[in-house]
Amino acid sequence: MSEKTPPETGSVPTGGTRGDIGRRIAQRREELGLTREETAARAGTTPGYIQYLEETSTAMPGLGVLIRLADALDMHVSALRGGETDLPPGIGRAARHPELIELSVEECWVRLSTHGVGRVAIDGPAGLFVVPLNYSVVDGMIAYRTAPDATPATAVDTHVAFEVDQIDEALSQGWSVLLQGHARAVSDAATVRRLNALAYSEPWAGGERAMWVRIDPDSISGRRIVVRREG
Repeated sequence: MSEKTPPETGSVPTGGTRGDIGRRIAQRREELGLTREETAARAGTTPGYIQYLEETSTAMPGLGVLIRLADALDMHVSALRGGETDLPPGIGRAARHPELIELSVEECWVRLSTHGVGRVAIDGPAGLFVVPLNYSVVDGMIAYRTAPDATPATAVDTHVAFEVDQIDEALSQGWSVLLQGHARAVSDAATVRRLNALAYSEPWAGGERAMWVRIDPDSISGRRIVVRREG
């Protein structure tokens, strides 16, 4: 297969379903702020082939192409293939000149954004639990859906900690935000409807998870690791 022209068709398909490699290429390219044209120039290929890889679920580039794409996107070939999917983040080495910076309250909320995946720490009857979950930011509070018999539901009427972070493996930098507050079950019908309407997605864990829990913040803080250039 030519890396410049998708097989057989001679043109780039549109509206296809992304495969795993295509999703990783697109995600990393967007993280770096690169266009398809810029990525193609770095990798020595064409924008059309980058589009083909991103939009075709069956696309399987050869090792040489993968190596050039990984170099262009500042990542390892194994990460591009998904070989590091089951490994914890941050397995790379520390950068030469890192600096730890405190985030302002406003910057913390910007990084929490509107939704994502975070971790809630609950000090329950059976001990301390830290549970990852999908969350939304609505009206200055953290809200998440769960089931009444699930571990995240035990946070109700307790003081909890909620944490979100982002790691850039290629640059050995990232940030984390820690929010502490009181968790309450949402019982008001109007508020439940509003949360259902604003929720970005269903919980990734699946199942029946119609119970909303809100965390009203008492405090919020954050830190960011940046890398300073030499000289």
